Amino acid sequence: MTSTLTVTKKGAERARARHHWIYRSDVAEAGDARGGDVVRVVDPKGRPLGRAFYSDASLIAVRFVTFDDIETGRAFWSRRLDDAIALRDRVVEGTTAYRVVHGEGDLISSLIVDRYGDCLSIQTLSQGTERLKPLFVELLAERFAPRSIVERNDAHVRDLEGLPRQTGVLLGEQPSELEIDEHGVRYLADIVGGQKTGAFLDQRENRVAAARYARGRGLDAFSFHGSFAMHLARVCDTVTAVDTSGDALRRARRNAELNGVSERVELLEANVFDVLKQWDEANERFDAVVLDPPAFVKRKTALDAGVRGYKEVNLRALKLLAPGGTLVTSTCSYHVSEEMFLGIVLSAAADAGRDVRILEKRTQARDHPVLLSIPETYYLKCLVLAVV
Repeated sequence: MTSTLTVTKKGAERARARHHWIYRSDVAEAGDARGGDVVRVVDPKGRPLGRAFYSDASLIAVRFVTFDDIETGRAFWSRRLDDAIALRDRVVEGTTAYRVVHGEGDLISSLIVDRYGDCLSIQTLSQGTERLKPLFVELLAERFAPRSIVERNDAHVRDLEGLPRQTGVLLGEQPSELEIDEHGVRYLADIVGGQKTGAFLDQRENRVAAARYARGRGLDAFSFHGSFAMHLARVCDTVTAVDTSGDALRRARRNAELNGVSERVELLEANVFDVLKQWDEANERFDAVVLDPPAFVKRKTALDAGVRGYKEVNLRALKLLAPGGTLVTSTCSYHVSEEMFLGIVLSAAADAGRDVRILEKRTQARDHPVLLSIPETYYLKCLVLAVV
């Protein structure tokens, strides 16, 4: 028997605007719903709004999976998964690693599935998808026949759902380090112990775009495993990759060897802010700079400090660019809107005394779809700029 949950008038208005999240403050009556249930959601007058995952722990108490008043059994989830795969058939090309399911963007709230060759990585980030995890594993196995399916449920959002952080193999064998091909660039991914689910797949198309404009002396700041650097090294004379993590740079070195570009790639373990300042004072110049920093703004309370950080690093990068040089700069902070990011870069350019033109405005790769009714799904903003 499906439990019925009543939301407030405000919650109902939010649902009718097709935002998939209802906060706990807008739950009027949860009835006998238990955490992890798929519940029937109604407005204060009892009119149906759809079906949703219910969480008894998170501030996001309701996550809609459909705005129709229908059952959500195996056939429902099979259709959702098939729709997600069909989109990838249309938008993914030239890579063996991509996102198969992107949560709300694929109308499967809080489920993430990434493919790395013949292995899959899954994240169930709410009580609802955690309960359905065995079903999702079964459905994915039917469609991909993978060598292994691992769970990367070590994300902090699980804490908010009252769920334990855990990683491990759910199906098949323990995968070793995997080699991925991304538009001709090869790199290594650890889908059990690496960052995210093994790699930063959302920047994939932006890495290809960066290589279209780069030349001469390149810089990949906040390089991590050197994914941008590997693409730049195909077209630049030399590339310097900077990161604070020695472990990440060691993998970047192996990636450079894998791609036969070791002689053109210099790896530097340093604080990006410090080294950019030092280079500016030494009048160093680069023809192409990539800024792919971590999220400086993870919550609204950190917005002011994060904005200062973004401005500082963009200011330093713009001052280092040679005339005619290219800057590829991005933010993965949802709280920094596109308009705000443009303003930050404009302010940095003014302080640097540089005129810049926009060559491209980009976002996360198309296998990370943005759902128009959920602004939170539009988190990655990327600008390709040229110094005039």
